[in-house]
Amino acid sequence: MSKRKGTAEFVKWFGPLLDALRDLGYSGKPKEVSQRIAENENLSGDVLDETLKSGNNRFHNQVAWARQYLVWEGLLDSSHRGTWKLTDKGKRTYLDYNAANTLFLKWVEINQKARKAKGTTEIIASQEEKSPDDVEFNAENGLLGVLQSLSPSGFENVCKELLREHDFENVVVTGQSHDGGIDGYGTLEINPFVSFKVLFQCKRYKGTVSRAMVGDFRNAMIGRAEKGIILTTGTFSSDAEKEANRDGAPPVELVDGNKLVKMFEKVELGLRPKIVYEVDLSYFEKFKD
Repeated sequence: MSKRKGTAEFVKWFGPLLDALRDLGYSGKPKEVSQRIAENENLSGDVLDETLKSGNNRFHNQVAWARQYLVWEGLLDSSHRGTWKLTDKGKRTYLDYNAANTLFLKWVEINQKARKAKGTTEIIASQEEKSPDDVEFNAENGLLGVLQSLSPSGFENVCKELLREHDFENVVVTGQSHDGGIDGYGTLEINPFVSFKVLFQCKRYKGTVSRAMVGDFRNAMIGRAEKGIILTTGTFSSDAEKEANRDGAPPVELVDGNKLVKMFEKVELGLRPKIVYEVDLSYFEKFKD
């Protein structure tokens, strides 16, 4: 479906997002929801792997914006606990494209009034290029930019610190040895009786990590460790994700830019927490009549 003038491309995911959550039992993690939409709509790898100028995945970003508008309309729970959940109203709502576009234009107008310096075209343009969390400066936008500005060795060493903060022990960066794509290793203790060696690779990317890169890393780790981790400031292609979880092969954990930021936030590594309040437009909407 082609984009209509004066609207945003992500409007086409409003209805499929509601349908996906119904399929998942009314709630799901963001990644699960995106994957279900992709399956239901039979989306191609080219669509799923397309990136924005920022390096973020375009499809996942569009789904996140669709979710934001549905939250404003009261169709999804506004909780920020990492799970998307349909409200009772959302369970009963089915949206075709025309209904979705009407909903979209309603909230663009409300946003325009709330952000007087921004016109409709500017608001739509910013939403198509940024994630909902990046409309204002925040950790995800700022931290990724800082990480991408580091030297390759600097990024490897900050990843070492991050793994230490997440309970890895004996973490070592192998430096400039180019050890078959292995940038370092560490030990993760599950309990006093069980621990295992983990190899890791750090990719300071703005783009997409391919399936071949995941395969090369796994080949380098076979026979040397029970598990591998690839950390990147970019994204992973859908084929890379399939390769990481291929049956019969040693597992490779994939940490993309969004997950990397959450790992930094969880341990507050290089970050200072700051409380910011934003106006909940949906709350005040019912008092306008």
